[in-house]
Amino acid sequence: MRKLTVGLLAHVDAGKTTLSEALLYRGGALRTLGRVDHADAFLDHDSLERARGITIFLKQAVLPLPDVELTLLDTPGHVDFAAEAERTLQVLDCALLVVSGPDGPQGHTLTLWRLLERHKVPVFLFLNKMDQPVDQAALLEKLKHTLSPNLLNMDAYGEDSFFETAALGDEAALSEYLETGSIDEPTLRRLISERKCFPCFFGSALKLRGVDRLLDGLTRLAPRPQWGGNFAARVYKITRDDRGARLTHVKITGGSLGVKETIDLPGGGEKVNEIRVYSGAKFTPQSSVKAGTICAITGLSSTFPGQALGAEKSSPPPALEPAIAYRMLLPEGVPANSVLPKLRELSEEDPQLHLEWNEALGQITVRLMGRIQAEILKRVILDRFGLEVEFSQGSVVYKETIAAPVEGVGHFEPLRHYAEVHLLLEPLPLGSGVELAAACSEDDFAGNWQRLVLTHLAEKVYRGVLTGSALTDVRITLVAGRAHLKHTEGGDFRQATYRAVRQGLMKARSVLLEPWYSLRLEVPAESLGRVLTDIQRMGGGAGQPQTVGEETVIEASVPVAAFGDYAAEVAAYTKGRGRVSCTLSGYKPCPDQESVIKSIGYDPEKDLEDPPGSVFCGHGASFLVPWNEVESYMHLPALKLGADGVPFVPAPGEPDNSSPRGSRPLAPLEADKELLAIFERTYGPIKPRAFEPAPRPKRPASSPNDPKSPRRPIELPPQGPEYLLVDGYNMIFAWEELNALSKLDLSAARTALADILCNYQGFRQNRIILVFDAYKVPGGAGSVTKYHNIHIVYTKEAETADAYIEKASYQLTKVHRRVLVASADFAEQLIILGHGALRMSAQELRLEVEQANGEIRDILARQALLPKGGGNMREAFRKATEDKDKY
Repeated sequence: MRKLTVGLLAHVDAGKTTLSEALLYRGGALRTLGRVDHADAFLDHDSLERARGITIFLKQAVLPLPDVELTLLDTPGHVDFAAEAERTLQVLDCALLVVSGPDGPQGHTLTLWRLLERHKVPVFLFLNKMDQPVDQAALLEKLKHTLSPNLLNMDAYGEDSFFETAALGDEAALSEYLETGSIDEPTLRRLISERKCFPCFFGSALKLRGVDRLLDGLTRLAPRPQWGGNFAARVYKITRDDRGARLTHVKITGGSLGVKETIDLPGGGEKVNEIRVYSGAKFTPQSSVKAGTICAITGLSSTFPGQALGAEKSSPPPALEPAIAYRMLLPEGVPANSVLPKLRELSEEDPQLHLEWNEALGQITVRLMGRIQAEILKRVILDRFGLEVEFSQGSVVYKETIAAPVEGVGHFEPLRHYAEVHLLLEPLPLGSGVELAAACSEDDFAGNWQRLVLTHLAEKVYRGVLTGSALTDVRITLVAGRAHLKHTEGGDFRQATYRAVRQGLMKARSVLLEPWYSLRLEVPAESLGRVLTDIQRMGGGAGQPQTVGEETVIEASVPVAAFGDYAAEVAAYTKGRGRVSCTLSGYKPCPDQESVIKSIGYDPEKDLEDPPGSVFCGHGASFLVPWNEVESYMHLPALKLGADGVPFVPAPGEPDNSSPRGSRPLAPLEADKELLAIFERTYGPIKPRAFEPAPRPKRPASSPNDPKSPRRPIELPPQGPEYLLVDGYNMIFAWEELNALSKLDLSAARTALADILCNYQGFRQNRIILVFDAYKVPGGAGSVTKYHNIHIVYTKEAETADAYIEKASYQLTKVHRRVLVASADFAEQLIILGHGALRMSAQELRLEVEQANGEIRDILARQALLPKGGGNMREAFRKATEDKDKY
């Protein structure tokens, strides 16, 4: 059967729940007709709702009809619960907006209309309470002026005026009307689906007038959505049943879902334990559900309202947001940290509460839409957790942004941990929120680490440094990062990312933003002067007043901090004839920024939850570096920004010396064009003499066969330092002592070789690069570490040490006369010789090292500095081999 999800929305007391009762009764789902004032309505079954006579919680009812199965979602009508009504709009096929005929469109009616327009939901209108004396034509004209001129009077269906209104604004419909004199149902259905016209039904829900016509209109003219074949769903609500089981309310928007199936979620797959289809307080278990079904799922623990599942697309952020924060006052003797886990359940069910825990002050704060929501929340906490809480006077919720681009860097390197992150923070237009992006190559920073950094950026709301308020209207771009092949863990990048954002904000010129209300005031003409004066006093602005009937309508905007309880003030001086509707229109720069900052007294450097400094490591211990000194310690160069704060972009052909992007795990050796970067950063720039003639080779004084002189028979005079590239595993397996040690512990053999070469470089004053194969490491991006005075390279996945040495020697020989390669691979030696580098076998290097060690011993002996029992490389091997417990 075709399924249709219809949401009922209205200003409070418009008769929405009464209409839902009438629809269920006339559709055959109810045997008796309940009433809100009798506290026996089918959908208002909660004790709080029956006591207050209003809808507080979203309810669902299933109404099977001959041609379609309607799922009615009865949303709260009070403005304090508008956020829940907005979340419901994401799963509606169409909406039924209920307007009280005697009262006309109220303030919240306009808010709902704007939300429906924002979410592009087709709308049917039901003008209720028409059994009372109401001028139907005048009411319809007022609605056309207030909501849309494309309202269709369904009482005039079939008349020329009806079809003319329907055809306006659509060429195809207009052509059909001109040719046939009418518009058929499929065309009318299309126009309604595209929000080009809005059917209006008149009646009285209490007396069941017009209800049958409304049901018939929904059946024939409501949209008929098409669903995809792949599983997709949208979460719109989280609740808990009487037994405490967590329920995820979703609409299936594609494919199907069965019990025990697994749903992919960001934290991992979760299995569906049970599927329930609710109607009122009761539910029917289902083994599987198809697209178009509204249901509740148990077994999911990490879902949240608004979440897209499967193939469903993500939804825009909510438009309604509380602008007032309240501090929760707990009973005496109840510690806040013990209550916090329980309150997290409420935050899951209503994310707009924005539950926050300030550990330093020991305070819990929530954001509420108004007094009614505060009273309901207190009752819910009492019933569910047995706590009697109160709320303090509300305070305005500020936000912060930045005025110009800035780079933030975060470094986290306690012992055996490592991560560094560079972020570019850029201001966005007001109302843009926070955007995330990445702008560094995966050749520089591995894709898995980039994705992890972006995940950490998205997992929290960042706070500004002026008042500790939420950061907004900022684009955060990942521009560089660095990891360590062995020591980096996921949590390291979380710390580095958080600190990078914070450090950037400390350097930036921050701007405090305050919330503003968008107002619509309907007052008698004689009160116009008072209203305009009040708006000016509050620091707001007003549009041109318009006269609608006997009332004057004013559109205005004012700061939330100045608005206070002005709605009650309007009702007082207009003697109940004035009405005010307000919605949060956005945030603007606060004109009195300094006084607000001073009154709040926030110190960002004392905020232990969001520290701006970084952690570095030196001499085997970690230490904290303040945010304003991090640049002098960080391992990657800073991003170059122009005088206007815009990132520097070199002109075509101009070298970009500002690139901050040498960032593979722990600075892997640069490939191709970036090959020499690590040497130049360490030992200074290389200045090749390209136009000088090559010097003639000199023959060595000693014989090439002299074992005391294992150098090459022909040497070129040096130009700059000599570079020696060593194939590490070749040496280990070619040197007898190292080979024996490797059979006990390969890591110990690598360390022993590195120590030997450190001494050798210190004596010869050359530059040694020790290369190890790591090409079998899945996903390995390669790495380079500086071990004492030499560099140790681990090749990337699918790159052997031979291939790396070939490429490195080719690049180095372009600018250096003395490049040596030590390898036991004869084919490799031939290739190196073709590049112009000098070759050295494993045994030749061994003799070189022994000779250097002998000379070192002689020098130390002459100066009486040689420690007892030391000095022999073979002795060092013997001790390392015997000390098996160490490895």
